[in-house]
Amino acid sequence: MRDLDYYIPAGALFLALLSKAPALLRRRRNPTLTAMAGLIFTASAGYAFAAPPTIRALNRGTGVANISAPLVYVILSAFNASCIALLVYWREGTGQDARRRARRWLAASTVVTCLIPLLFALGNAPMERLRDFDTYYANTPYVREMIIVYLGWHILVGAVLPFLCWRWSREVGGWVKAGLRTLVAGFVLNAAFGLTKGTAVAARWTGGDLDHLSSYVAPPVASVGALLTTLGFLLPQGERLAAHWRTWRLYRQLGPLHRDLGSPAPGTAAPRLPFLSLGTRLSNRECDVYDRLFTLAPYCDPYVLTAAQAEAKRAAEDPETAFARAAATMIADAIETSRNRADFADGPDLLDESAQAAGLEALGPVISTGAEGMARIAAHYSTLSRRTAHGPRVRMPRLSAAPSTAPEPFLRKTHP
Repeated sequence: MRDLDYYIPAGALFLALLSKAPALLRRRRNPTLTAMAGLIFTASAGYAFAAPPTIRALNRGTGVANISAPLVYVILSAFNASCIALLVYWREGTGQDARRRARRWLAASTVVTCLIPLLFALGNAPMERLRDFDTYYANTPYVREMIIVYLGWHILVGAVLPFLCWRWSREVGGWVKAGLRTLVAGFVLNAAFGLTKGTAVAARWTGGDLDHLSSYVAPPVASVGALLTTLGFLLPQGERLAAHWRTWRLYRQLGPLHRDLGSPAPGTAAPRLPFLSLGTRLSNRECDVYDRLFTLAPYCDPYVLTAAQAEAKRAAEDPETAFARAAATMIADAIETSRNRADFADGPDLLDESAQAAGLEALGPVISTGAEGMARIAAHYSTLSRRTAHGPRVRMPRLSAAPSTAPEPFLRKTHP
């Protein structure tokens, strides 16, 4: 592997850890978040400290030949422990039983991480080996035992966890299922890394030479395995990201309609505070749109809604699209009429009670579509506004009362 093959994923994982820092500071006592942070940190550190330039610099900086070997082994053992703890919290929550089970695994990992430096200190490894440390010292007393402890723990974790993840993945769906299936692949590769290294070390014990398995085959297998394992734990976060994306999409789609409707009535405007969450901003914008639409009720002509819906149906559009397009047409007509009231002074009184009642009746199915439906209507309104931006729109004749044929609303109640 090239040096960049170590440092690029290390940097990417470190950036992912920085993105978790605010949440980690806010919820320091959350064991799931702590385990996730530990996993990302150890994965990033594992890549960084396993790179040959880092190994060389660390060995020479400390003056202890091969000191980086036990350090990398400890980091990867801690990575395995973080994986186990996070998987336990995922599966069982953060209750007392789950914490007790996670602590048992962490205790076993602690024993391994204490044995590794102890055995290294008892052994003798004076010759610096950047790539073939395991096979070169496979027969050295105490160093040999250190390698066995490390590889044995790695193989055990890589052999047990794939079965747990696969069995659990059959009970769930969505992003969690995708994450668990990715974890299966990652843990299988981690076990393959341990077996590959172990095969090369065992060959040394019997007088053989399979060093290339340890030096050139195992490192890329471990690299891909660690990346897949980390990705598997991050994938379920996609559900939250998808929810944020949906909220942002709705917020942006309501923008043009929100702007053209103008300010809500005095005293009804939602606060414009920069630190509000995106979900709160969406709710505020949605409320602004609804409030302003209600003030436009006298200008909302049910005939425009009915005629536009019939035209959309003749164009073979599905009911959802037909209603959204018709509602956008009625709202655009109402906005233009409210802006040009003076031009229709000789027409019917648009502010009488019958017009108000007819407009509210027409707005009923529009409001009932919820945030998703309102955003869909706003998207059609935006398209309609762009088409008529360079010339006057031909207005449809208005009625002084509601039409005899009521519009056919497409009712799909959604929740913001």
